Amino acid sequence: MRPLPLDAGTSFLLRHAPRNRPRGEVRVLVLGCDSLRELCGVVVEGFDVSAVDDDAAAVGLARERLALDGLTAHSDRGLLLRTIAFPRLPFEDACFDLALDLGALRKLGRTTAARTLRELSRVLKPSGRVFLNPISDRHSGARSGRLGPDDLMLDVEDASRGGRGALCFWNAHQVTAALVEDWRVLSRQHVEFEQRETLSGSVHAEWRLIVEKVA
Repeated sequence: MRPLPLDAGTSFLLRHAPRNRPRGEVRVLVLGCDSLRELCGVVVEGFDVSAVDDDAAAVGLARERLALDGLTAHSDRGLLLRTIAFPRLPFEDACFDLALDLGALRKLGRTTAARTLRELSRVLKPSGRVFLNPISDRHSGARSGRLGPDDLMLDVEDASRGGRGALCFWNAHQVTAALVEDWRVLSRQHVEFEQRETLSGSVHAEWRLIVEKVA
């Protein structure tokens, strides 16, 4: 089975995975387990996946969804799903080929996100590539919450998640500054669309970046 259409993150993996090795030998680190459909899509493609999240409930739901869809890990490391505490990534240096952000960065404060990016650079192989998906400050939710510690907005109305939560919103300058030290930006898109399920016509806005570790 393959979820259709392909999500942006899954498309990134198919485009940037090494061509000289079987997919089962390409190690992929997934940050965040909220996007169950996309996580299933990554596993379906046959990569050696390790997925981590700081929310034990999200990890549990992901494990249930994978089992429900009859999917198993393409890995002998026993690390397909794991609860961790960002920014620490409990993996050895230079062990992953690619990484994929499935909503993890948007839930982290700005300092914690920056430290997580440094950890991500550590665990990636030289010239390893990452799909990053932080939320934009042009998202309607950026005006609905209250400012908390480390630039997190608390009690944010988020129609895509059907409730309120804590999110960190990024403008273009902040995105650029976070990627100065360890990364080369290969592509950067800003995507906006109206969420019609709400009467107010709220706008979802996010960044889609592909970056490469500076060797």
